[in-house]
Amino acid sequence: GTLTPNKAGTVNYLVVAGGASGGNNAAGGGGAGEFLTGTLAITGATTVTVGAGGAGVTAEASGNNGSDSVFGSITATGGGDGGKAGVAGGAGGSGGGGSFAGFVGGAAQAGGNVGGDGASGAGTGCGGGGGGKGAVGANAVAGTSGAGGAGAASPVPGDAELYAGGGGGGANAAAGPGAGGAGGGGAGAANATATSTAGTVNTGGGSGGGGVTASGGASAAGGSGRVVIWYNTDGSGP
Repeated sequence: GTLTPNKAGTVNYLVVAGGASGGNNAAGGGGAGEFLTGTLAITGATTVTVGAGGAGVTAEASGNNGSDSVFGSITATGGGDGGKAGVAGGAGGSGGGGSFAGFVGGAAQAGGNVGGDGASGAGTGCGGGGGGKGAVGANAVAGTSGAGGAGAASPVPGDAELYAGGGGGGANAAAGPGAGGAGGGGAGAANATATSTAGTVNTGGGSGGGGVTASGGASAAGGSGRVVIWYNTDGSGP
């Protein structure tokens, strides 16, 4: 939509992009959306877009990047997708986790964090965790998928929430799935679990990676983003 101020002035902003979805088949978790905060002078009608989370996948496929969030001249980049089996994590605000077979996590924008690497093992392939604003996605080891990276605390007065957590990696066979990162990241799916956990709505969190496709594995959607502005009403500045 459009924000139209009563008069020109400077406001504080928090802009969080949509989180990515994890891939499917012992895949990487989705990366969190970029988390930006600062001040911006606005003089008139200003565009505001809240980025959607990346759609989940049911077939063996990599996840989908989150969509960008926009406030005027400020654009936060959507999270990077979690890689499917044999594929690296995607680049984004924070990077997606790599899949099993040791494929690497995705790159991140400045201020974000990379996704974790996948790992292989006999019947225990695992995905890496998606990166979060506050921490990298954890690397998987044979037998345990990587946890999503933690998000960061909101700078908005009175808001105690965390935003932009990464999704946990998905698991194969006896391997354990990765936990979602604090700040809206979803947990990965176990081998027999139908669907990973979605990123929490309006947090920019990535979803977890799916389990094994033959066992009904799938990944859920990443969490949508968030745009907040705040300012002093007495004219004393932001």
